[in-house]
Amino acid sequence: MTSPSGGTSVRIGIDGFNLAMAQGTGIATYARVLSRCLTQLGHPVDVLYGLPMSANASPIMREVAFFDRLDQEPRRAPDPVISARWWRERAAARRGCEAMEMPMTGLVDRRGFRMPDFDRILNVSDLFQLAVRHFRQTRRFLRVRIPDGPAIMHWTYPLPIVVEGARNIYTVHDLVPLRLPHTTLDDKGYHLNLVRSCIAEGAAICTVSEASRADILRVYPEAAGKVVNTYESIDLPEQALPEAADLADFLGGVFGLVPRGYFLFFGALEPKKNIGRLLEAYLSAGTSAPLVLVGGRSWKAQSELRLLRLRASDQPGGPRIRRIDYLPFGTLLRLIRGARAVLFPSLYEGFGLPVAEAMALGTATLTSTEASLPEIAGDASVLVDPYDTEAIARGIRMLDQDEALRRRLEAAGPPQAARFGAAPYRAALTAMYADVMTKTPSGRR
Repeated sequence: MTSPSGGTSVRIGIDGFNLAMAQGTGIATYARVLSRCLTQLGHPVDVLYGLPMSANASPIMREVAFFDRLDQEPRRAPDPVISARWWRERAAARRGCEAMEMPMTGLVDRRGFRMPDFDRILNVSDLFQLAVRHFRQTRRFLRVRIPDGPAIMHWTYPLPIVVEGARNIYTVHDLVPLRLPHTTLDDKGYHLNLVRSCIAEGAAICTVSEASRADILRVYPEAAGKVVNTYESIDLPEQALPEAADLADFLGGVFGLVPRGYFLFFGALEPKKNIGRLLEAYLSAGTSAPLVLVGGRSWKAQSELRLLRLRASDQPGGPRIRRIDYLPFGTLLRLIRGARAVLFPSLYEGFGLPVAEAMALGTATLTSTEASLPEIAGDASVLVDPYDTEAIARGIRMLDQDEALRRRLEAAGPPQAARFGAAPYRAALTAMYADVMTKTPSGRR
């Protein structure tokens, strides 16, 4: 079959590991954008989830139960004690798992869910927890069988799973657990071995920047010839670009803010995002423009946010630092669009999607000199040493006081962000998949 792009159309699978999470992650965004690009390229798309489901449910109940469990906090299946059930689970894991198709009849109203593009939705109950336990016990990948399965299975995260009969690609976004071990709760030994096994098992390792590619090859030189950098793609809906008058009404009515009158950080509030130094720099920069933080708390968030108690609540318009847990995507994009600048002095990013999205929306940015961020920002951002609080403060003062600088960055941002648009991303994916299709599929057992 020929795809709209002129190439050969093949069925491609992706996983729903992050897509099933209630508020999503950067990797969930990556998976959704990947699914959309695959559809645009003319490839049928299978999405494989691991929601807890009964294999004996009727088709109607499978559809209902799928959406009932989607977007809930992920359930961690308890480690079973050594029992008859434990032996049955180990035996089943050694045999491999059968994926079950989820009927999508339209019975359930899906408009409230941010679904990926798909042709089929499949599920293996508790797939990801079972795979992790199996890998810890045996150092082997859990094998999954999919009826009329995909020619390529593109895992959006390092997962100890292989789809039989497919060429398996594993996306390694970064090596944060190994480069900055103090910033994550990951089991570092497990992560080191898992990525090594993904390299051995996979037909290719996909990554999202030249910085990440260099890190992977530094730690795993045996991956030479397998690691492909496709970057990521920015996918912003048309409604993210409201007229200036509409944006002013929206920001004023919803947040009590004025366009270009505030600074913004958005992302997980975790140690690698450098929130503690950002807050200290902001408070010492002497600006009257408020700082808005959008993001959910994660590990060590309380330590990173310790300076919030110093916020000045007597400023006109409310506190200097405002924190919002979570926003719908469209609302967040309007907040980005209206910011004086997005501040993102992260210690390490595999790609740095917030910087790319802000640039695409014509908003000035400040980011760091570490990892992929200079590669993504180019000349369209103020670059600072993220470990130097005074350097971050100087950058904030520059963006606060130098309107000409802001105008230059606002103009330079969209062309730089266009390097990570849908067209170059589709071309990179097409080249990677064409090469992978020359490889031997994973064998059946």
